[in-house]
Amino acid sequence: MADQNLLSNTDVLNLLQDPSPENRAEAAKKVGEVFSSAELGDKEKGIAEDIFRAMLQDAAVRVRQALSESLQDNPEISKDIVSSLAQDIDEVALPMIQNSTVLSEADLIDIIDTRGETLQKAVAQRKDVSEAVADKLVDTANENVIGVLVSNDKAAISENTFTRVLDEFGENETINSSMAKRGELPINVAERLVTLVSDQLREHIMTHHEISASVASDLLLETREKATVGLLDGSDSQDVQSLVDQLYDNERLTPTLLIRAVCTGDTTFFETALAKMCGIPVANAYKIIHEGGAMGLSKAFERAKIPNQFVSVAQAAIDLTKEMVETGGDDKDMFHQLILERVLTNFEFLEEKMDGDSIDYLIGKLKTIEMPDQAA
Repeated sequence: MADQNLLSNTDVLNLLQDPSPENRAEAAKKVGEVFSSAELGDKEKGIAEDIFRAMLQDAAVRVRQALSESLQDNPEISKDIVSSLAQDIDEVALPMIQNSTVLSEADLIDIIDTRGETLQKAVAQRKDVSEAVADKLVDTANENVIGVLVSNDKAAISENTFTRVLDEFGENETINSSMAKRGELPINVAERLVTLVSDQLREHIMTHHEISASVASDLLLETREKATVGLLDGSDSQDVQSLVDQLYDNERLTPTLLIRAVCTGDTTFFETALAKMCGIPVANAYKIIHEGGAMGLSKAFERAKIPNQFVSVAQAAIDLTKEMVETGGDDKDMFHQLILERVLTNFEFLEEKMDGDSIDYLIGKLKTIEMPDQAA
């Protein structure tokens, strides 16, 4: 049992001589701090909680607010005291609702149902938001509340709840950008977000979230095409290095992505990515790719842990890219069509070397290219 008074002699004297709201609030703060920090025995805890219950009846808001602030992190306070503070006016209730672990899931759901935006946002900011509580917060249909919820990376949000948010509020930039910046997202949610957010956030999704190989490839192609035509400040080499670094750091730099990139003619990305995976300078990777032949490429793939069956496909794409650069001119769509057609010419060869999904992806990209003689 700790030998510690809840209030000092000076505190008591101040209350007797000047029982102002300020002194009462200071007393509430001190008793709460002692209760939270000291190893009190059962008797002292009982006395302290009786003082708390008396303070709950204080007409001065600042007294009750001081009590709520001093007890908000204490998991041992009696439930009736926590509930009383949580049911008080917003200024008093907010610290307790945002932080107290004494409040149950049912308590939080009741607060969402019965209180206004300020306290609903306090619930959304908690460190222990459950899936049921998150779903109830979305029921409010309040964009401000939902924005706070999806920006809380500690909140447990189910895929169904994410889907509801996208269905109802997907066009809200605050909400979709907060979702994109979360640490983890279900793959289907991440892929839907791609169509809703800015170019910068699309790159963030590609480098930080799990998405399908096809969506990742589409994002890569789009990002790299914009860099190539100077829409990313004209700093292509810096942009691609930054992109590769982010993909690598977040374990998104896959063999499939490299092969699809080189098969669509993006040798700059391929060179930079292979250098990263091999742990060598880009200049060295460039020489291996363009001067080392199939043997050099095979050694590089082995070091980068890229399956060896991709070597011949990559080499063919590299050779074709060189040829197309010489004959394809400045027509980007013509260039892509020619290289894809050449890579896909021998289906039997490809089926032995590449997975079916990658072949389907390349065929799909070929079909989406609008040639000049096909344009309306």
